[in-house]
Amino acid sequence: MMAVSSAGISDLEYKARELRKLIIQMVTEGGLGHVGPALSCADIITCLYGDIMNIDPSNPRADDRDRFILSAGHKCAALYCILALQGFFPMDTLKTYLQEDSLLGGHPVLGLPGVEFPTGSLGHGLSIGAGMALAARLCNKNHKVYVLLGDGELAEGTVWEAAMAAGHYNLTNLVAIIDRNTLQCDGRTEDVMSLEPLASKWESFGWGVRTVNGHDMNELRSALSMVPVVGGKPTVVIARTRKGRGVSFIEDRREWHYRAPSQEEAIRALKELEAR
Repeated sequence: MMAVSSAGISDLEYKARELRKLIIQMVTEGGLGHVGPALSCADIITCLYGDIMNIDPSNPRADDRDRFILSAGHKCAALYCILALQGFFPMDTLKTYLQEDSLLGGHPVLGLPGVEFPTGSLGHGLSIGAGMALAARLCNKNHKVYVLLGDGELAEGTVWEAAMAAGHYNLTNLVAIIDRNTLQCDGRTEDVMSLEPLASKWESFGWGVRTVNGHDMNELRSALSMVPVVGGKPTVVIARTRKGRGVSFIEDRREWHYRAPSQEEAIRALKELEAR
């Protein structure tokens, strides 16, 4: 399988902007969606699909493909749009978002090309990813497994059970990425359930840790292209982000965790993104 061709930083930044525009358009037309979380992780997902992962949209079930698990399934608007941009399915499919019998629902489901596992209930993606990574090693496969988590779901105990197991089994082919925007549906993560010191927690579970600016393509690319960051250990990249990144009236606003822009708000958001 051929890996996605290497892209320059400016090209990745352009793709991330186009991804954000698609997210706004799709969620606006659908009338519902987690637009803030999707915008938060847009740079991370663009970097993974545009430059890091070994994938082939024309053969999405290829045995040697890298696997991506969106543990925070409510961020699916970003996943649907990047899959369409990469050619996993026609762009027109995005128009079916939230429609009856569509595969583009409020959370990812199997059957949509590029989706490895259905996610929605928070806290389970890392367990699935750890199992996939362990299976790959037992079967002498060389692919990697990437799991994107929201920081709000780190209050789920299953995340830490998976972290402990991955450290125990030295799953160097497993990469967790935390979308650390510090804001969840109920408020600030540190008010809901304290997570800090986050890096040292993961280190104590036997992981190699990198902390980066999750909106800086240079930092993301550097961290994700050099895994494992510590020999013999699984890798976690803590990506510090802003919820709703790219649109001033959505950014870092809790009320935008789960709502769609009006037509007027969408026009304003698209103008802001176009001017970036």
